[in-house]
Amino acid sequence: MEQPEEMVHDPDAARSSDVPEAVGAVERPAGGKRRRGRTAALIAAGAVLGLVAGTCTGYLIQADREPTELPSLSQPVLRQAEGEAPGPLPAAQDRRVRTDGDLRKLLLKKPRGAKESDFLSDDGWWSIDEYAASYTNSDAMFADLVADDLRRVAVTGWEKGDLTVEIRLVQFRQEEGVAAGDYASNNHYWAGQEDVTDSWDIPGALTGEAYVHGPTEEPGYLPYYTAEAHAWRGDISMEIWLSDTKPISKSTILDLAERQMERL
Repeated sequence: MEQPEEMVHDPDAARSSDVPEAVGAVERPAGGKRRRGRTAALIAAGAVLGLVAGTCTGYLIQADREPTELPSLSQPVLRQAEGEAPGPLPAAQDRRVRTDGDLRKLLLKKPRGAKESDFLSDDGWWSIDEYAASYTNSDAMFADLVADDLRRVAVTGWEKGDLTVEIRLVQFRQEEGVAAGDYASNNHYWAGQEDVTDSWDIPGALTGEAYVHGPTEEPGYLPYYTAEAHAWRGDISMEIWLSDTKPISKSTILDLAERQMERL
C-alpha cells in the first residue's frame, strides 16, 4: 500500500493562493485616475455649505444698510454755435470727388512729339485679368486682386524715340484694409531687389520712391535700361514704368512721378 506523499507547508504559497482577497477590494484600471473617496466628498460638501452661508450673511448685512446716493450726472451747458453749417468742399479740394470720377482724366497727357502706345489699351482701362497678366505669376496675382477687392485700373503710355512710358492708376475699394498702400509697398520691395539700383524719394509724396536700374542683358537682344516709380494716395496705387536703350536719368523718372502725384 502506497504511503501518501508528505505535505510540505509553503508559507509563500499560502499567502498567495489560500488567503482570500480582502472584502471590498477594487481593482484599479491601469493608467486611470484614482477615485475620490468619501472624505473628499464630505470636504467638498462642507465648502459649498460654507459659501452659501457666507453669501446669505453678506446679503443680510447689506440689506440693513442705508442706500448710498449716486453722484449727479450734471455737465456744463454747451453753447450752440451760431451761423450756417459749413458747406461741402469744392471738387478742387475734395480728393475723393476727383478719384470717384473718370480716373483716366487724372493720368498724365501724352507730350508733344510722342507716339501713343497701341499695346496698352484702346479705351484707357484694364480689366482685372489684363492687369494680372502684366505680372510674372499672373494666376497668383489674379487671386490676390480678387481677394483685395480691386475696383479698376486706368492706364496710359507713349513712346518717344526709344523711350517707352507706361503709367497705371490702380484703385481699390478698401472696405477692409489699405490695399493701395500694400501694393505700393510690395512694388517698393521688388524694385529694391535689382542688382544695380539708384533710388530717390518722390517730392510731395510721403510714401513715394523712384528707381533707376542698370542695364538688362538677354541673349539675342541689345541691352536695355529700366526705371520705375511707385506711390499711393488714398485708395489709388500709382505705378510708372520706363524702358530705354540708353540709361534713364534721375530727372526723367522723378519729373513724371511728381507731376502724376500732383494730379491725384
